[in-house]
Amino acid sequence: MATEQELSDFLKSVEKRAFKRSIYHVRNEESALDIVQDSMMKLAEHYGDKPPEELPMLFQRILSNCTLDWFRRQKTQRAVFSNFSDFESAGDDGDFDILETLELKNDSDGTESAESATSRAQTFREIEAEIQELPARQREAFLMRYWEELDVAETAAAMGCSEGSVKTHCSRAVAALAKALKARGIQL
Repeated sequence: MATEQELSDFLKSVEKRAFKRSIYHVRNEESALDIVQDSMMKLAEHYGDKPPEELPMLFQRILSNCTLDWFRRQKTQRAVFSNFSDFESAGDDGDFDILETLELKNDSDGTESAESATSRAQTFREIEAEIQELPARQREAFLMRYWEELDVAETAAAMGCSEGSVKTHCSRAVAALAKALKARGIQL
């Protein structure tokens, strides 16, 4: 079990490298500092009682997870704010009312038919079902690379494997999904 001093010494020894790694990933000093601080707090709170030799691997995993969480939050935030900005027109005088924007038009110049919306939703459900059928490591690699848009190195670091393994998992996942979706008659 790590003593308080051993934990403190460990955190001091990794803080600069963790900060540089985080800056490399997120390209923002304030966010990198937040990620490192969150990682250190989680290590101290949840794993401070572990033996000192286990701390480096635990910390690296926590740091990777905190970085992934930051990317997820950024993606969600960008999606929300970019979607709301789609509602505003260039000539707005600052008096924006989303309810006025959401009124349906009678013509079909931007509306989707109920049939195509239902078909699209059904296709998404089928794709999600096939993704869930993938083996765990293939699914993890596929989602990190293509859903979370992480590069191969970031995915390898998060998964704790080599970049070659990530490429292999992704390749196999794509092949399996293509075969399964083709069998269902889905053309993308």
